[in-house]
Amino acid sequence: MENQNTEKNVYNPEDIQVILGIGKNKAYEFLEDVYTNTHFFKIIKIGKLYKIPVKSFDSWLNEE
Repeated sequence: MENQNTEKNVYNPEDIQVILGIGKNKAYEFLEDVYTNTHFFKIIKIGKLYKIPVKSFDSWLNEE
């Protein structure tokens, strides 16, 4: 099944790394901290995979 919606609904850690201008290890450390402690934005963790809803992250980043 092909996804017709080309706009992303979730970011992955690599996206967060680029957006914040940080290294890979720092991105994963940051996401683990947000997931377990701070809850600045929503994170979905599936096993070792992180999925970050775009709207939640963008709202936090832009302080909306």
